[in-house]
Amino acid sequence: MILKDSPSLRSGDALSRPIGVFDSGLGGLTVFKALARRMPEESLIYFGDTAHVPYGSKSKEAVAKYSTAIARFLVSRGVKAIVVACNTSSALALREIEEAVDVPVIGVIEGGVRAAAGAAATKRIGVIGTEATVLSGAYQASLKRVLPDASVFAQACPLFVPLVEEGWWDHTVTTEVAREYLKPLLAKKIDSLILGCTHYPLLKKTLQKVAGKKVSLIDSAEQTAIETDRRLTELGLRRRGGKPSRTYFVSDAPRRFLRLSKRFLGTPVARVSLHAFDA
Repeated sequence: MILKDSPSLRSGDALSRPIGVFDSGLGGLTVFKALARRMPEESLIYFGDTAHVPYGSKSKEAVAKYSTAIARFLVSRGVKAIVVACNTSSALALREIEEAVDVPVIGVIEGGVRAAAGAAATKRIGVIGTEATVLSGAYQASLKRVLPDASVFAQACPLFVPLVEEGWWDHTVTTEVAREYLKPLLAKKIDSLILGCTHYPLLKKTLQKVAGKKVSLIDSAEQTAIETDRRLTELGLRRRGGKPSRTYFVSDAPRRFLRLSKRFLGTPVARVSLHAFDA
């Protein structure tokens, strides 16, 4: 993480400023929910780039362009930190995001890697994610830095995102798809599996059933909330009281966001604002 000397973070109201959270669409709401549960005193602003979803099939240049534009928008809303609740952005554009803004930036990869390193008794670790996340090698490289002798096996699972957004979390079709995707990883005798996409925590029940009890599932949303709590506490930016706010923005299709967000959060979102941008 790059932390620049930001005048806004030296001001007296820094603690009460919100945390910005963004994703290419709705999947980052699992991170948003985990943050709200772990740090209920913190105000949160969510941005879903529904005009450009999915990021997983786009180039590094496109992902960096969209991600930095959103990060700058969140800074304009007065956030004290940004959580990149998108594995593809974290894998392909974290450095560009850090360089574009003057607040702390927290990705979703580091926390998951730290948790997997602690859970992998045999050091045989599986990673599932979008095609772009898997091809980037970000998880593989990060795991190797933490556990040089680990064996890491990655699998792209492009059908999981539409299945989650369809609400087919426990559907027989989803179970069959999971069996196909996990088959090569289970053949490698993995003992832990990183859910390297923020949609995937909603499939934990199905994935655990397919993987078996001996495989530990690493929830990227929960681990990112833990990592964010740790970072903000270290930086003296953790809020410990007051009334929090929850604000939502999308770049397209606000009605769809309102309809589907309940599936991710468990409660309906009353209002979402539209913010289209040129990147």
